[in-house]
Amino acid sequence: MTAARDRFAGQRREMVRRQLIARGIRDERVLEAFELIPRHLYVDASFVDRAYEDAPLPIADRQTISQPYIVAYMIEALGLDGREKVLEIGTGSGYQTAVLSHVAGRVLSVERSPRLGRTAEKLLADQGCHNVLIRIADGTHGWAEESPFDAIVVSAAAPEVPDPYLRQLAVGGRLVIPVGDEEKQFVYRIRRTRAGYEEERMAGCRFVKLIGRYGWEANQ
Repeated sequence: MTAARDRFAGQRREMVRRQLIARGIRDERVLEAFELIPRHLYVDASFVDRAYEDAPLPIADRQTISQPYIVAYMIEALGLDGREKVLEIGTGSGYQTAVLSHVAGRVLSVERSPRLGRTAEKLLADQGCHNVLIRIADGTHGWAEESPFDAIVVSAAAPEVPDPYLRQLAVGGRLVIPVGDEEKQFVYRIRRTRAGYEEERMAGCRFVKLIGRYGWEANQ
């Protein structure tokens, strides 16, 4: 093992201890995934030395890779046991996708940027994440032909919850999504029951906009 790999392994352990466990993340499978996955491979080369900071970082096409804590927080909120089929909206660099691939049975991810989507697809394949399928499309439509989903996680903020996500959620499934305007957003967890939907407002957050037919217009 090289010195660089040793250095990053130590940084991952510290990230898990200081940023996740210390802030209340308890899911052992999520914590294990964060310690294993090389986040430095999913950031721009110019930010490699900052890859394990508790902060979002810019990636291509004016998007960001979310801070490690918020990724862990939202995945833990899905309550996965390893057997679920998960829909991810916003592949981005593929980091959250990689975490999901370790804690879910199958991951379907939608990315509107062809450059981001194809780059992530190759990186995930190289990293052995073979239970992932990526589509380049308007993510606000979800992925109807693959529904229903046991869990849906959205990596961009919507002005309101898009109806396609609700329709594509299985009974008993969980949707975790940031909702709000440009100044104030909250993570919501929505559970589908046989009687309807149960909504829970969770932590405050700040995400890029969810662009598409059921989100924000590209020029807003």
